[in-house]
This record gives sequence, structure tokens and C-alpha cells, in this order.
Amino acid sequence: MDKLGSMKMFVGVAEAGGFAKAAVRASLSTAAVSRAIMDLEASLQTRLFNRTTRQISLTEAGRRYLEHCERILNEVDLADAEAMGATALPTGRLRVHASAGFGQHYLTPLLARYTQQFEGVSVDLVLSQRTPDLLEERFDVAIVVAQNLKDSSLVSQRLGMTRAVLCASPEYLSRHGTPASLDELEAHTCVQLSLQDQPSLPWIFEDADGNEQAVRPQHEAPFTVNIAEALGEAIRAGMGIGMLPIPTALQGLRDGTLVQVLPHACLKPINVHALYASRQYLDAKIKTLVEFLRDAVPQRVAEHEQELGLWHARYGRSPMCPA
Repeated sequence: MDKLGSMKMFVGVAEAGGFAKAAVRASLSTAAVSRAIMDLEASLQTRLFNRTTRQISLTEAGRRYLEHCERILNEVDLADAEAMGATALPTGRLRVHASAGFGQHYLTPLLARYTQQFEGVSVDLVLSQRTPDLLEERFDVAIVVAQNLKDSSLVSQRLGMTRAVLCASPEYLSRHGTPASLDELEAHTCVQLSLQDQPSLPWIFEDADGNEQAVRPQHEAPFTVNIAEALGEAIRAGMGIGMLPIPTALQGLRDGTLVQVLPHACLKPINVHALYASRQYLDAKIKTLVEFLRDAVPQRVAEHEQELGLWHARYGRSPMCPA
């Protein structure tokens, strides 16, 4: 019998006041219980019970050992209950990874709402422009914005889609003209967002019927960067036309430092996925977060698209691409 089982047997005999009663409670033979206690005493090199033909009693060493065993077994029960509760009640610290732009504009406000709903959960959010090794870096969930995921052993849940828009500065357009078609766009100077999980080029557009058209600028990009906000600054500075996530573009469109290019041309939406290690015995805080984001991400995306649509309507521009 293992040490924990021996401790349980010892406590059972002490509580029952005899081997026979303890054997009945444990559905074992009296001989088996007696042998287990003798083996425990042999391993400890200490007598735990005084025995007579009619009764048993704890020795001084047995009383001290009983106190320790009861405390240890209680801690084991608490540990078991906490571990089992992790799959039922969301509590504890949740480590989440996301890309910088998505984390700032989408995930941070949504996590604030999540922690208000699940007060027992605290969040450690890490933002960077790469997909981490979840197990090696001890992340519970990674939120990945990419058209396609790399093959892996991780579980993925699709949370929704995000869109981007083409933008340029008024100064760039006054110097080089405004492209009126995707073919004309290829002749312009374009700056690019360079991300680990999605190719910079070609830019993929799709029409209302789902037909795709790839656009690959003819000139080498004079500027690439892996942060959308930095790309927005380059576009404002007149370096070229670039593709920006809607929330990154909105402020510039409002204040006139950015102009949307080809607003009728719809860039193909990009998928948003949650990645985590396993479906089996899924921790409640991971399960509730993924379920929460599956509802909340599309709502948040719709809010930004609605805001862009209102901007179009206010200035008499073309309507936003359909969701």
C-alpha cells in the first residue's frame, strides 16, 4: 500500500477504535487492515498502537503521528477539491497572449468586462507580434489574428473576423493622385504591415459574391513595420498607401489626417482564433473566456464597422463592405 493509503488506513483504525470496525468501514478483511498497520509501523520503525486481546490504544508516537496524518489528509482533500473546482468555477490567474493592435483595441476592453462578470479571475495579458509557445511560456490562451493557422496540436476556436481598410494621407493623394481601381492601386507606392502569422502580400480583395482578387504593388515597399499604429504614422507622413485595421484608422479618418482609399473595395476579412492546450478537463476560466469572446468579439468588430459606416454617411462616402 502506498504511504497516503497507509495514512488513511491508520487514521481509520484510530477513529474506529479497532481493526475489525475499521475493516468493516473500509470493506476489507480484519487481517488486511492489521497487516497494513504492521507494515506502516515497520516502515516507520515505530509502534503506533498498543495492542491487547480486547482493545487497542495509540502510543505517544501514534498520537503525534495521527495529528500529522489528519493535517496531511485534510490538505490532500483541499487540493483535490480545488483541482476539481477548477473545471467548474472560474477562479485564479489567467495568462493570455495577443497581438499588440488586437489586444489594445479589442481584447483589453473585453477582458475588463470579463473580469467584472467573473470576479474570481485575474488576467495577465501579454502583447507581442508573434505566436508564443503556450506550454513552454505557460500561457492559458493565445488570441491569434491570421487568415490561416499553422498545423499544431493546440485546440483552436474561431472567435470571429476583423476587417482592414486602405488609407493614405491627403498629401500623398494630392501628389500622386487617387487610384480609382484595384489595377491602378498596383502602380502606387504602398507601405506594408509585416506580421509573423500572415503574409504582407498580396492584398486580397473580395466582392459581394466571394470572388477574390489579389493585388500586388509593382514597387517595392519603402517601409514595412510589424505594429499597425506605427504603420498608421507612416501613412500619415505621406509614405504611401497602406492597409490598417479599422480601429487604428478611425481617428485619422475623423481628424482628416487619413483618407480611405477605394472604400468600395473590400479587403478579405481576417480570422480571429483562440488557441489553448486541450479540450479534456478544460479549466473553467479558459472555458468561460473562450465562450465570452466568441460572443463579444463579433459585437466589438460590428461596433467599429458601424462607426466607420457612420463616418461614411456623414461625409457622403461609399458604404462600408458588408459583414
